[in-house]
Amino acid sequence: MTLEKYSTFWEFYPFYLSQHQNSVCRLLHFIGTSIIILLLIFYVDSAKDLLFIPLVGYGFAWMGHFFFEKNKPATFEYPLYSLMGDFVMFWQILTRKEKI
Repeated sequence: MTLEKYSTFWEFYPFYLSQHQNSVCRLLHFIGTSIIILLLIFYVDSAKDLLFIPLVGYGFAWMGHFFFEKNKPATFEYPLYSLMGDFVMFWQILTRKEKI
């Protein structure tokens, strides 16, 4: 599947949300992003610790995509926009602008 070429994050974000319609997938993203934030605040002592943080976030997110959403994560073609999307969706779920 070839993704459309997006020139801005805000053009990309509706597509990002369309790839996260399953509530379990969204919940797994929310959990992974929450853990990442907590690790950044309470755990990271060195640059070496930063290497493990993406494993946590992507581990939860990719389980959501492969087992529940049944699609290919946009991270593979839009890594920066997808990372931004994770945090925007997290914030919107937290502030109840989006549902899990």
